Amino acid sequence: HYRLAFDRENTWSQKYNMIWDKMWNLNLFPNNVISKEINYYLTKQNPYGLPLDSRKEYTKSDWIIWTATMSPDQATFEKFINPLYKYINETTSRVPISDWHHTDSGEWVGFKARSVIGGYWMKVLMDKQSEQY
Repeated sequence: HYRLAFDRENTWSQKYNMIWDKMWNLNLFPNNVISKEINYYLTKQNPYGLPLDSRKEYTKSDWIIWTATMSPDQATFEKFINPLYKYINETTSRVPISDWHHTDSGEWVGFKARSVIGGYWMKVLMDKQSEQY
């Protein structure tokens, strides 16, 4: 896997923005980078999702979906989505869906009902894009 920053050993972070490389076939990264990252992320998941990086247990749910959309197949995609679904259904934080939550406890961190929830549609966008090619 790749580090959070070049000079920080034993760190990691979601490389969610690589979705654009995959979607538009830009080939900015070698072919194995995405698969290497996806496989590593699967080892870092908590009950309520994949942490944003190695510094804290919180996450951004829209970015989990961007990361999940880079999965090679539906089964792997669902391995990322199932904990997020669990969070949405089990959180005790009674606010409109928050895109920022703790992946270990399912507690809301801050944001609520923000427009970034539109990022939940990334898989649909990717599938529509791939239909055109």
